[in-house]
Amino acid sequence: MNEKQIIQVRDVMKDKFDMVDGMDTVEHALNTMQHLETKTLVVNKRNDNDEFGMVTLSDIARNVLAVDRPPGRVNIYEIMSKPVITVSPKMDIRYCARLFSRFNLSRAPVVEDGEVIGLVSFTDMVAKGLRTT
Repeated sequence: MNEKQIIQVRDVMKDKFDMVDGMDTVEHALNTMQHLETKTLVVNKRNDNDEFGMVTLSDIARNVLAVDRPPGRVNIYEIMSKPVITVSPKMDIRYCARLFSRFNLSRAPVVEDGEVIGLVSFTDMVAKGLRTT
C-alpha cells in the first residue's frame, strides 16, 4: 500500500511577513513594510479579546490609490478585513486549499498558540506543495 505524504501548511507558508497596527496610516505601513513579496500586511490584535486583521496591496490600490485618497490620511483599520480566517500550521494543504476555495480566499495568516507565525497563499500551496523535485 502506497501512503501519500502529508504536506502541512507549515511546510509551504512564508514565515516573513509584516505586522501593523490598525491605527497606522497606509503611508506609515507601506514605508515600514519589509517583505513586499508577501503582498499582505497582518493587522495585530488590540487586546486578547480582539481578532487579527489583514490588508493586501490590492486593498490599498482599490481603496486608496484608485479613489485618490491621500495615504497619509487613511488608517489601516478603514480598509482592512477583520476578522480573517486563520489556519493551523499543522493543517494538510489539501484541506487548506479546500477551505480557501469554499470561502473564496487567496491567503490567510497561519496562527499557532495565538500568534501569527506566517502567511499561506494558494500560490505557496501549489508552487511549493505540489512540486515533486
